[in-house]
Amino acid sequence: MREGQDNEGVSPRREVPDATDVDDGIGVDPLGDADDLSQNQAKKNFAKVGSARPTTLLYTYGPGAIIDLPHFTIMPTGLDDWERIWRRRAADPVTVHAPRLLETVQLMLGHQVGELRRFPWQPSRPGIRRDGDDLGVPARVFPQWLRCTGCDLLAPLSRFVDGYTNTHPFRPDQAIFKHINCPGRLTRGNGPRRLKNTDKRKKLHSPCVPARYLIACPNGHLDEFPYDWWVHEGTHCVKASHPELAMTDTSQGVATAFISCRACGARRGMAQAQGEEGRKRLPRCRGRHPHLGTFEKDGCEAEPRVMLVGASNLWFAATQSIIDMPRFDPAEIKRDRVEILRRGVGSWRKKIGTDTDILRMRLETAGAEAAALCDLSDPELLELLSALDAPGESDDDRLKRRENWDPVDLLVPEWNYLLQEPPGDRHEDPASGLAVSPRSLGDVPEGVSRVLAVDRLRKVNAVLGFTRVDDYDRVDDSEARLVPLARSGHPSWVPATEDRGEGIFIQLDEAAVAEWEAKVLASPVWAAHRAAHRRNFERRFSETAKQVDPDDRLAPPRYWLVHTLAHGLIRQMAMSSGYGAASISERLYAWPATERREAAAGMLLTTTASDSDGTLGGLVSLSEPARLAEIIDHTLCAMTRCSSDPICARRIPQDPEDFLHGAACHCCTMVSETSCERANRFLDRRFVVPLSDFELGPGIADMAVPDLAFFSDYRAM
Repeated sequence: MREGQDNEGVSPRREVPDATDVDDGIGVDPLGDADDLSQNQAKKNFAKVGSARPTTLLYTYGPGAIIDLPHFTIMPTGLDDWERIWRRRAADPVTVHAPRLLETVQLMLGHQVGELRRFPWQPSRPGIRRDGDDLGVPARVFPQWLRCTGCDLLAPLSRFVDGYTNTHPFRPDQAIFKHINCPGRLTRGNGPRRLKNTDKRKKLHSPCVPARYLIACPNGHLDEFPYDWWVHEGTHCVKASHPELAMTDTSQGVATAFISCRACGARRGMAQAQGEEGRKRLPRCRGRHPHLGTFEKDGCEAEPRVMLVGASNLWFAATQSIIDMPRFDPAEIKRDRVEILRRGVGSWRKKIGTDTDILRMRLETAGAEAAALCDLSDPELLELLSALDAPGESDDDRLKRRENWDPVDLLVPEWNYLLQEPPGDRHEDPASGLAVSPRSLGDVPEGVSRVLAVDRLRKVNAVLGFTRVDDYDRVDDSEARLVPLARSGHPSWVPATEDRGEGIFIQLDEAAVAEWEAKVLASPVWAAHRAAHRRNFERRFSETAKQVDPDDRLAPPRYWLVHTLAHGLIRQMAMSSGYGAASISERLYAWPATERREAAAGMLLTTTASDSDGTLGGLVSLSEPARLAEIIDHTLCAMTRCSSDPICARRIPQDPEDFLHGAACHCCTMVSETSCERANRFLDRRFVVPLSDFELGPGIADMAVPDLAFFSDYRAM
């Protein structure tokens, strides 16, 4: 993959708020400044201020997040502003075909979501370095209070906008705000005085940096910190209507900055805004969504709290992803055909009526997918037309179906397909591009029942929205906490990315897993994990925590088994495949049998890349029987020992501890967050291999710990 091939442009507009920092709600035109300057024959401002990979914009820095650039910070805006970017081109936006994922997005956000779109970007052609510069992800400078590094002046962006420069065509990272004619920093001697410039011919133009404090609430609102209101303790300066403020730092920590008013001399520390007591001193949340440029009509009743610009809990993406696989369910196949028919027929519906000859003529000119429907019989086509004319699902019915939806529902079709034995090597499905090959077991340990080589796969990811303060799946995943991506709250499309790669599918023996799981459920170790999970759950902030049973969010024992084994294999495969451990990810299929689905116990370990050619086969090559048996053996051997033993091996959570893992740590089991789907939660080595040498220790000596290893016959050499 060529360097920077999948980078997305990020472009800001220099929005200038008034002194009260009221968001005017006007849409962002990221290239407006450049266009105006070009028309006036001025030196061009190239508008772009950086680049980011699609997966970064999806999982880490999407709409509503704050991206830290070299000299200031920006926030990608909502999807309404993305529409203006696409309209700069005559061609339609590039869509991503993934019917199963689109159905899930529609279930979450509504049937008005009609498509998944790629980011507004295109690669540069050879010799044309500026090609595609009119595309990019629109963003705004946020926070819009800046501090001068030369004199500590704290002011809105309007004070420094004349010092903004971004004129280098190939160095967007050099975009910067400067304080023109900065007087220098205020010092203390016999009295306040300013540092004087020794060179009278040289003016000080000091760089400005973002003021690092923000106000956020659990409902997803984010606002500038009211520095003027804060330093004057809820009133106004008695000597100036728009006083100059200053932010000075001490060396004691991030919360020890002081805000001072240069007009009246008032001074107040930011430490007073921290913690539970500090929240009581903050103003009411205004219900602001800066990525949309809107405020809630009636404000917000949630309690605000101070956050730093770089806080890790400032933005949590709510995403869904699938591995594109063929459909088996006749109802799903019919729904896909109806959607293809809908796009193919378009405005011809009335003209077609029930004439299948006209319908076939129309479908033959509507693309390859639509043309494939021409092979259906007349009764089948008429049945599809009837389904096309039928009234759609009501919003009330959708919400009822959403209440009963389980994230596992997205994995079940993949599991069902992987259970099918392919007819030969590299059996490929033309529609999804999935290619799989059978593998014999060889000398793998007893308990592994099946292996498949996934020679080629396509993973599609979509973002539904985001939350602040708490992650979406931690306690309360109600729709109310999900911050919308569009001003209407009902987007007609959502951003999506495609990754192509390869993988290995490993299935465990269901009978052995069921027998092992029954033993674990009756053990004191599981009781300790369950109690720790309840403590962890109840300590997480959420206004709806008491409405959810913590046990409903606790992964079953088989998940702990598959998850821990997957981590061990990722670490071992990284040393044999040529891929880094952070580039190998897990997709786990582990749930007990219910009325809705059969039991599952297996994993798909994948490595993917956004390049259209995918990856190079280094992971698939490890699925050969001899190599895989060796890797599993080395994995189990490595898991019996940890450099942190006996502390790691003895770890079982006891009150008041609330960690969600047992014998697992970064030395032996935990992996990069890019590899793990549960943020290194629900891991315990004793569920995989025996740890008898270290089972008992201080604090758990009174606990009768049985041998809970799934591979109970395995012993390290």
